[in-house]
Amino acid sequence: MNTSVKGEYALQAILDLSLQRQGEPVRIADIARRQKIPQKFLELILAGLKQGGFVESRRGAEGGYLLARAASSLTVGEVLRFVEGSVAGRPRSKRRTESAFSDLWDDVDRAVAQIVDKATFAELGRAWTEKQSRQALTWEI
Repeated sequence: MNTSVKGEYALQAILDLSLQRQGEPVRIADIARRQKIPQKFLELILAGLKQGGFVESRRGAEGGYLLARAASSLTVGEVLRFVEGSVAGRPRSKRRTESAFSDLWDDVDRAVAQIVDKATFAELGRAWTEKQSRQALTWEI
């Protein structure tokens, strides 16, 4: 599946917010640093995600961004559709004619959509945190 850099960064930003304390705004600079996203680009992405109803912003010294709803109700598919326009696993052919592969590619698109529409950011966050804790180095002397 091909996603743009913007789409990938949007997913990373939402995941980062889902891993933070619920209800506490997170500064753009902190997300950018943790996710290695250029801050100016992240500002544009978060502004778009705010318009899409995925995140909220708070002003002030204690301000920042937070999820607009629970991570368990946000799916990768809906974020990708908003940012990318689709979740298709392949670019559409510029030719409008049917081919021997048309039905196969439609099946692939449906399979990809089914997977990303089931994947919530809460599940991804749990799996990522668990994977990171298993990979933590332990030093014994």
